[in-house]
Amino acid sequence: MCLCKVNKERLIKMGIKRIIPCLDIYKGKVVKGINFVGLREVGDPVEYAVQYAKQGADEIVMLDIAATKEGRQNMLNLLKETVKKVSVPITAGGGIECAEDIRMLLDAGAKRISINTAAVRRPELIREAAEEFGSKCVVLAIDCRDMGKGQYHVMINGGKKDTGIELTSWASEAAALGAGEILLTSMDADGAKNGYDISMLNALCRTVKIPLIASGGCGTVGHFIKVFKETECDAALAASIFHYGDLTVDTVKKALKNSGIPVLMDKEGACV
Repeated sequence: MCLCKVNKERLIKMGIKRIIPCLDIYKGKVVKGINFVGLREVGDPVEYAVQYAKQGADEIVMLDIAATKEGRQNMLNLLKETVKKVSVPITAGGGIECAEDIRMLLDAGAKRISINTAAVRRPELIREAAEEFGSKCVVLAIDCRDMGKGQYHVMINGGKKDTGIELTSWASEAAALGAGEILLTSMDADGAKNGYDISMLNALCRTVKIPLIASGGCGTVGHFIKVFKETECDAALAASIFHYGDLTVDTVKKALKNSGIPVLMDKEGACV
């Protein structure tokens, strides 16, 4: 089945799981850290996007973690250059505060946008984005910490500030406002390569019915298998294991297929 002829919504209805490499971008370069700190430069975003598209990535997430005015222009330029070279849908985010920021990213070639801190500060941004651009374009990114005893707090400002807001409460509100998908990152697991936070993900799966992307902690192909076997997540995102060549997207998909998990093996990229 050719991915370029199948949209994301149909993939979800078919129960097909998506593999999504993530590019955290700082001053025009891909960077990666552990638990949101200790960032190290990894390489060129466009080169990585091309590589992942060839490997069969279903989507690629590009996040500007600097989110300055200068950084935003760099991000727009990177997006324009990337979409010239890959057909894989790009979800772009970082520093989005208003509809005009969203419009610029979509005009530069992003298929979807990811909003985080600004949505927590002003939830109506989700409704405004959904009404103007469509819910399928709106991905709500949630950075979260495990506070113990089944409590998960939403973090903002790059994970530096604890809002005190409970994860499931925020996710439910966001879904009602029109968020089309949630990208949930466990800050405790991020970069540690010990696996996704299954308990946190299941807490969200039990609460909201919109698609969910698992993020934070993937270190082996077994972690991909586990997250799809033990949760109802629709997609899994990873960074370090792909950036450093520990795994490739096609290797992961072959392992998932062999484990009875439905994936698309074509290397052209899914479209919206």
